Amino acid sequence: MSDKRQVVAGLEIDGMFEKLVGEAAKLARYNKKPTITSREIQTSVRLVLLGELAKHAVSEGAKAVTKFTSS
Repeated sequence: MSDKRQVVAGLEIDGMFEKLVGEAAKLARYNKKPTITSREIQTSVRLVLLGELAKHAVSEGAKAVTKFTSS
């Protein structure tokens, strides 16, 4: 992958992360919670990504959290 393509891919990932965090923050404010929990993150993933991509992302995220907490 060329350097320019890597930069573009990095910017797209950053943009997606900002969308997810922004949506999670809105959900936390709506529910009057002072912090963002895994529930807000999962809901924001489902709202932003949609369909099979959202299901896969939630599944992989849950596996990562389980692996992290069990080690």
